[in-house]
Amino acid sequence: MIPGFVPPQTPLLVVRRSALDRNLDAMQRLCDLAGVRLRAHGKTHKCSTLGRQQVETGAVGLCAQTVGEAEAFARGGISDILVTAPHAPWGAHRLAALAVGGARIGATVDSAEQIERLGEAARTAGAVLDCVIDVDPGTHRTGAHPSRILELARLAADTEGLNYAGIQAYAGHLQHLSDVPARKAADEGVFRMLAGLVADLRAADLAPGVVTGGGTGTHAWDLASGVFTELQAGSYAFMDVEYEDCGAPEGGWPFEASLFVVASAISANHKSHVTIDAGFKAMAVDGPPARVVAGAAKGALWRPMGDEHGMILDPSAIPMLKGGSFVEAVDNLDADVGAPWPAEAPKAGDLVWLQIGHCDPTINLYDALHVVAEDGSWERWPIDARRVS
Repeated sequence: MIPGFVPPQTPLLVVRRSALDRNLDAMQRLCDLAGVRLRAHGKTHKCSTLGRQQVETGAVGLCAQTVGEAEAFARGGISDILVTAPHAPWGAHRLAALAVGGARIGATVDSAEQIERLGEAARTAGAVLDCVIDVDPGTHRTGAHPSRILELARLAADTEGLNYAGIQAYAGHLQHLSDVPARKAADEGVFRMLAGLVADLRAADLAPGVVTGGGTGTHAWDLASGVFTELQAGSYAFMDVEYEDCGAPEGGWPFEASLFVVASAISANHKSHVTIDAGFKAMAVDGPPARVVAGAAKGALWRPMGDEHGMILDPSAIPMLKGGSFVEAVDNLDADVGAPWPAEAPKAGDLVWLQIGHCDPTINLYDALHVVAEDGSWERWPIDARRVS
């Protein structure tokens, strides 16, 4: 897929540098045109090197999903970080310590107890933490009901050691809705709720300095809403199969696939499929299957065959997956002397390129991104916010 690139091993997590650069430039340009700051979400890539590139491209800073991610990003040179999920009790003093270290640290909260704990940690450390009130937009994962936001904002504003910075609303439940009109209508409902909430906060002299949220699957509407001042998109950098399949919010996607797993064919003894060295341990399977993009016949499918192994199923053999015994079907096809060996099937030792089904949990399986230029040269970027808590 990239001439001249020889992977040092397989399976390998590979980023096509030119596609990544185009994706980062495209999202930054869209945010700039809308007058909305980009705070790229680091939970997608967990890589400080990529985070620094996003900031250099124009992002105001990064989002982190966990305290450990925030610590890794701060060590990696990111100076403006918002933790977008409420923290466990042990996390408050660690966030305060980051602020003492010179980074601007924001913490998202959805209860009075979290606000009080965060304020105490900040005062003890001699730090000031940004405090962002998390609004539940209907996901029911984190966030307070809109009716409680005013009291929480007032408490944050009155708590020494905290800077009441604004509100967050991330509609994660909308990002992959395949019915695009329904996704848009639901997102517009979030905007109406937020606009009313902002008006109420202003009337109470608690106007939010920041309204942060949104994502890749709703980015066009989020940027046009007039409500969000920050966009928290993350997957746009890589574009996995799940996002491609659910459809762009407006027109076609302005982003392209840049993240792949490169695997090797290790066994080619059947007419129906070859076996590669990428199975469950190489690919998260909580979303759609990885998509074969190079190294096999057009229309070939990847399917896991165990922890370490996957199959590349030739298009002619796809009906064998539908009902009956796959093992018996393979035996019958191999025994059929009139059935030819597929001409475009990978040979043992050949490389197969797979577009990731769901990028975030797949990245979490690897220690590094191998970022490859078009001339085949590559760099290793550690996934340094992996394995942290």
